[in-house]
Amino acid sequence: MTDTMSLSDKLPHYARLMRIDKPIGTLLLLWPTLWALWFAAEGWPPLHVLVIFVIGTFLMRSAGCVINDYADRDFDGHVERTRNRPLATGAVGTREALLLAGALSLLAFLLILPLNALVIWLSLPALFLAGSYPFTKRFFAIPQGYLGIAFGFGIPMGFAAVLAEVPPVAWVMLLANVFWAIAYDTEYAMVDRPDDLKIGIKTSAITFGRFDVAAVMLCYAITLGLLAAIGVAADRGMAWFAGLLVAGGIAGYHYTLIRERDRANCFKAFRHNNWFGAAVFAGLLIDDLLRGA
Repeated sequence: MTDTMSLSDKLPHYARLMRIDKPIGTLLLLWPTLWALWFAAEGWPPLHVLVIFVIGTFLMRSAGCVINDYADRDFDGHVERTRNRPLATGAVGTREALLLAGALSLLAFLLILPLNALVIWLSLPALFLAGSYPFTKRFFAIPQGYLGIAFGFGIPMGFAAVLAEVPPVAWVMLLANVFWAIAYDTEYAMVDRPDDLKIGIKTSAITFGRFDVAAVMLCYAITLGLLAAIGVAADRGMAWFAGLLVAGGIAGYHYTLIRERDRANCFKAFRHNNWFGAAVFAGLLIDDLLRGA
């Protein structure tokens, strides 16, 4: 099928492969990166650094989606939500997908070349994490934890870009992101649990079993606790903690969505995590504005 299609015909399939039509993943990757940049700079980071990280976030999330679909190409056709993805239907070939992922990764690497050497070195484990995550679903009981490291690696890179070093607070923030990712991606995995059980993929929703809802809420609580500890250590103002309070309220709302394990509501809760990340960032932004007033 792919051999007879022109490039213009394939472009919409490439866009779907990159999830351009579904920006939630980019936002979940972007928010912790913005937390790091603003925290490190204690306000607005240098404009060129901000632009590089925003574009780089989009490129790496897109590359990660392509690799994910390549890794899951033999499974997606058996899952209700993913059976129409381009690789599963044959609209895009495996070689094309790998070339697309490579091109996106190369663009992201070229983008960071104006930054310092530490950022460039950190991009290597970041690339490895993004490329290897999709395969962890074969053998990790909670691959969502690995996803949290991959999705949060913009945090140490952001600190490195601004400070030319990665202080301890960056790693604590990365740990907070790991627990946040376990929370939101478990909600996502609860949607596919019946299909994942049939095909043998490992997910946190399966591992947690009947304790899935409790585990999600515990991970939210640990995330907020770590971010609060960061705020105390950095002598952050009330706006930072108000942002965390709002994020906690959003997490509470997610409990009302997932407690019955309805697949549509679990997916709604996953998508709603954009507002959790935004609430934390808003608290940080307002706190910095008040400090500079």
